[in-house]
Amino acid sequence: MLPYRPPVEDTMFLLKDVFKIHEDWARWSKFNEVDLDLAQAILEQGGKFAAEVMGPVSQTADQEGAKWHDNEVYAPSGYKEAFDGVVAGGWLSLNGNPEYGGQGLPAVLSIGVEEYFWGANTTLWLYASLTVGAAHCIDVFCDETTKANYLPPMYEGKWTGAMALTEAHAGTDLGLLRTKATPVDDGSYRIKGTKIFITSGEHDLAENIIHLVLAKLPDAPVGSKGISLFFVPKFLVNDDGTLGARNSFFSASIEEKMGIHGSATSTIVYDDAIGYLVGAPHHGLAGMFVMMNAARLSVGIQGLGAAERAYQMASDYVKERRQGKAVQRPPDSDTEADPIIEHPDVRRLMLIQRAFTEGGRAFALFVAHQIDRSRFAEAPEDQVQATKFVELLTPIAKAFLTDRAMDSTIHAQQCFGGHGYIRETGIEQLVRDTRITQIYEGTNGVQAWDLVRRKVLLNGGEYVAEFAEYMRTNNTEGPYKEVVEGYINEWLDCTKLIMERSSNTLEFAAGNAADYLELSGLVIYAWLWNQMSGANDEHLNKKYTAEFYFDRVLPKIPSLFAAIQNGTDSIQTPESAWF
Repeated sequence: MLPYRPPVEDTMFLLKDVFKIHEDWARWSKFNEVDLDLAQAILEQGGKFAAEVMGPVSQTADQEGAKWHDNEVYAPSGYKEAFDGVVAGGWLSLNGNPEYGGQGLPAVLSIGVEEYFWGANTTLWLYASLTVGAAHCIDVFCDETTKANYLPPMYEGKWTGAMALTEAHAGTDLGLLRTKATPVDDGSYRIKGTKIFITSGEHDLAENIIHLVLAKLPDAPVGSKGISLFFVPKFLVNDDGTLGARNSFFSASIEEKMGIHGSATSTIVYDDAIGYLVGAPHHGLAGMFVMMNAARLSVGIQGLGAAERAYQMASDYVKERRQGKAVQRPPDSDTEADPIIEHPDVRRLMLIQRAFTEGGRAFALFVAHQIDRSRFAEAPEDQVQATKFVELLTPIAKAFLTDRAMDSTIHAQQCFGGHGYIRETGIEQLVRDTRITQIYEGTNGVQAWDLVRRKVLLNGGEYVAEFAEYMRTNNTEGPYKEVVEGYINEWLDCTKLIMERSSNTLEFAAGNAADYLELSGLVIYAWLWNQMSGANDEHLNKKYTAEFYFDRVLPKIPSLFAAIQNGTDSIQTPESAWF
C-alpha cells in the first residue's frame, strides 16, 4: 500500500480562507489563545504521526488480523507500539475537559487530526476512537469523584472506552434488549447479559477498558423508556484511582469480518459484572446518545479518511499506468500508450472522488465548528442555533459522508483495473474497510429516518429553514451563488412537500427518507463548493473540481426531487411475502 499523505494544506485552507475559524476563536474566551499557527502545528504533527507510525502497519494488520485465545484478545503486530505513540502524543485529549487533564482545544482541530488517523490506519484508530465519546459521556453525566478517577487516564489513552448496545435480538430496536442490571446495597449494580459486535470491547493495548453498557433495571418500563446506562470497567477502580480486581465479564469470541480485520469485534458476556449508573434510571438513551452522536460523526470522518487515501493511491496510479491512446493526446505524447488519466472516463472517476472527498472535508470541519460554537460561542442565541445545526447535520454527516466514501473507494479501485482486485496494491482493503461505515453506529437508512422524522417533522421544518437561511446569509460572492440559491429553494420545497404529505401517515416520509438525505447532502455540498471556489485558492485549484460538481453532480437533485414527488406506492404496494 502506498504511503499516506495527510492533507494538511487543504485542512488549513478550509480553516483559514473558507470558514475563517480563527476569527471566532479570537472572539470566544475559551479559545482566544488558539490561533492558526497553533492549528497548523497540531495538524502537521498529527499528520506526521499518522503517516510515519500508523500507516505502515495498516496492510500487515489487515493480513494478520486480531487474535482471540481463551477469552483474551490480541491486537495485530505493531499495534502496541503505534498505540503507545497515540498515548505519548496526547492525541485522545485534544478537546477533553482541561479540569481533568484534557487539552481543551477546539473540536474542529480534533476532527481534523482524526481524519488523518482514520486515513492512515482505520483499525488502529478504532481501538481509540470510542474513548473520546465515552469520556465526554462520563464528563456530562457522572459525579466529580468518577470524573476525577476515570477521565485523566482516558484522556491519556491508558484506559480506552467501548460502547455496548447491541444484542443478538436487539440491534436498531434497543427496546428489545435483555441485559439486566440488579442494584446492590453499596450503590453499584450487577450487570448480566450478552452483547455482540462490540468494537474494542477487549484487547491488549490499554491498562483498562471502560464499557458503557445499556441494560434494564428490575422495575424498568417496557421498551426504550426502560433503558438505563452503566459504566462497567474491565478492572475495578479503587477510591484512589488505582486498579483493583478484574471485573466479571469477558470476550467469548471475536467476529470474522469482511473488512477491518485488525479491529477486534467481540461478543462480550457480562456475568454479574459490577457496574455504576450513568445519569438517571430509565434514561440511559440520553447518555448513550451523547456518545453515539460523537461516534456517528466520527464514522463519517472514518469514511472521509478512507476516501482521501483511496484518491491518493488512484491519483498516483493513473498518472503512471499507461494503456491505450487517449482520444485527445497530450501535445508532447510520442509514446505507444498514454497515462490512463488522459482517458475521459478515468478523469470522470477521479473528479467524482475529489468532489466528494474535498467537499466532505469541508462539511466535516463545518459540523465540528458548529459543535464548538454550540458550546463556547459568547452569545447564547449563537449556541442555540449551532445546537440545532449539529442535530440536523449529524445524520447527514454520518450517512452522506460514508455513502460517498463507499462510492469513492470503489471508483478508486476501478481506476486500478484488474490490479485493484488483488491484495498487493492495498486498494481492495480500503473498499472492504469502508463498507462497515454504512452499517455501524446506525445504518444509513436509520440515519435518513432520524433526519426526516426527528430533525424535520418533529420541529415542523424549523431546523431546515433556519439552516437554509444561514446558508443564504453566508453564501459568498462565488461563481455559483445564484445556482446555490436555487438549489436551497428546491431543498425547502422538498422539505415542505414531505411535511405536507406526512400529516396523516408516515409512509411517505419513511419511503423517501434516503432520497431526501441524499438531496440534502448535495445541496449542502453545493453551498460549500461555492464557498471554496470563491475563497483564496492559489495552490489548490478548487475551481476545477467545483466546475465538475456543478456541471456533473448537482443535476441529480431534480431527479431525486422527482422521485420523492412520485410518492411511495411502488414501495408499499407489494405484499411482504412477494419479496
